[in-house]
Amino acid sequence: MLRYWCERAWLPDGVTDGVLVTVEAGTITEVRRAPAEHGAIRLPGVVLPGFADAHSHAFHRALRGRTHHGRGTFWTWREAMYRLAERLDPDSYHRLARAVYGELALAGVSCVGEFHYLHHAADGRPYAEANAMGEALRQAAADAGIRLTLLDTCYLTGAIGEPLAGVQRRFGDGDVAAWHARVSALPEDASTRVGAAVHSVRAVPAGALPELGAALPGRPLHVHVSEQPAENEACRAAYGCGPVALLADTGVLSPRTTAVHATHLDARDIATLGASGSAVCCCPTTEADLADGIGPMRELAEAGCAVVLGSDQHAVADPLAELRALEYGERLRTGQRGRFGPGELVAAATSDGHAALGWPEAGRIATGAPGDLVAVRDDTPATAGALPAQLPLAASAADLATVVVGGRVVARDGVHTMLGDVGALLAEEIGRLWA
Repeated sequence: MLRYWCERAWLPDGVTDGVLVTVEAGTITEVRRAPAEHGAIRLPGVVLPGFADAHSHAFHRALRGRTHHGRGTFWTWREAMYRLAERLDPDSYHRLARAVYGELALAGVSCVGEFHYLHHAADGRPYAEANAMGEALRQAAADAGIRLTLLDTCYLTGAIGEPLAGVQRRFGDGDVAAWHARVSALPEDASTRVGAAVHSVRAVPAGALPELGAALPGRPLHVHVSEQPAENEACRAAYGCGPVALLADTGVLSPRTTAVHATHLDARDIATLGASGSAVCCCPTTEADLADGIGPMRELAEAGCAVVLGSDQHAVADPLAELRALEYGERLRTGQRGRFGPGELVAAATSDGHAALGWPEAGRIATGAPGDLVAVRDDTPATAGALPAQLPLAASAADLATVVVGGRVVARDGVHTMLGDVGALLAEEIGRLWA
């Protein structure tokens, strides 16, 4: 049993002073107001629930700071990503992902949704252990002390009507049945859950979508949707409708679905997503970095979609920066402030994000939830003077004092308690990949 005393805690009914949180076997068993107690671990500032990174491509982290020269587009950035994808094997992927997830832990992430499509060897042939790359990710998350939802991704075509080519052959299983057989062998444990993903309507033919949408019932199902105008145009040319309509018509959209990006939508798309009960994952710093655009997130929320947050290509590893960018994008798009209030933004980064990853019990400081706590200092140069209820709009990952996942302290004052110097790990692994 561990006890954490919070100067202030972000509880479901608001920010509360002097809160004692008891954690047993990784789960919160009691939350009550109390004075500071001897023997309890003191958490300063405002303590938030652990964050959920609902959309990650861990290997993309090796592109940070290497793709910013010149103008280019998403499509030219993708060529650099493909060159990186050629270089990874299960051992190097484990080492890189361990460091990436360590960086996320330092930023307060307690659960990551890994949109995983780097399945096979560089020549496209399966490894002797068919899920060796997925196992590398599972072990990396365990090493970093965070939970993982492995969103194993079906990827069958290089573009609509085109076969996989080059490094894309690493991504494909041939058909949905073969993908499903491989995914069904993935193990779950106390810190790992398995879900499914449709890479996009570019990568899965319309005829295969009903079978894929019905696979893994009850598990999370994520899909890239309308990230680029070119994707919408290609879908309309091939199928006579846009991606949202195609996914709805083929049974992919439902309350277990999360549409990732959902940037270039019309009013009918918004209504369709809302009526389906799907969540929407916004990745603001990646969408800005790749010049993807700003999606209609407020309209999607009002239509009935839970809005959640992801780091995507890890251009930034900071959920507080992502939630702030969500609101700032809305302000830039509409000329209005306060499109999402602080409570809505924190929910996007915590409870709603965890639900989209298949952990509906997580993301809140309440009895029965995992013991995930993120202490945000309110006395740093960035946060001093901020009202507690508005602290998430002032703070960043640099202002975190302590990160607790499942009752265990995984980061304290910018140092990972199990991995040590995460910056050195990242530098070593990224340097090795590009050598």
